[in-house]
Amino acid sequence: MAKFTEIPWQLLAMWKWLASFFKNNWTLKDYPIRFVYRAPDDPHSSGRFKPLCWQAQIVNRKGMGGYGITKMEALDSLRKIFERFQARTPRPEWPRPGSKFEELVTFAVAAKIDQHRLLANEFTQKVLELPWAWISDVSSLWDFHGAETNQKYHERIRELYGVDVSDITNGNLADIFDRISTRSSKPPIK
Repeated sequence: MAKFTEIPWQLLAMWKWLASFFKNNWTLKDYPIRFVYRAPDDPHSSGRFKPLCWQAQIVNRKGMGGYGITKMEALDSLRKIFERFQARTPRPEWPRPGSKFEELVTFAVAAKIDQHRLLANEFTQKVLELPWAWISDVSSLWDFHGAETNQKYHERIRELYGVDVSDITNGNLADIFDRISTRSSKPPIK
């Protein structure tokens, strides 16, 4: 049954593919876009997380999708992702609209975190209370919880390392590790 539901999308993709031969520079409008609605699991959820019910996807492009509370937010999110893709990818490597193309997964850089690898491992276990976590230079305290504030983690860092990081409002872990390394009055916990 699932294969039959794909037929209209593949026909749209074929149409966009054929139309792409009449243009030299493709924009998001030239690609087949499908909108998917998924009802939230908990419609009464509170907190800083809002259910992102809508997804805008480029047909035949795994991993190229945007999410939003509304259809337009999902499309705007997809547009930003698509524009970043175009900015970092040379024009000849852009996939033709409608064609199947699977982008390789790339991970964020972890060069700053690698300078603090032992601290990062210890921090993951003692502060985040996780057995392990993959942390990049753009990872944040916010990535590891759903609370309204980072206060619990700020207090734990102050308790364990004797350092106040509450002014690092974005919660960037690389910045926190730099602060702990340069200002810590206590040695790291063994």
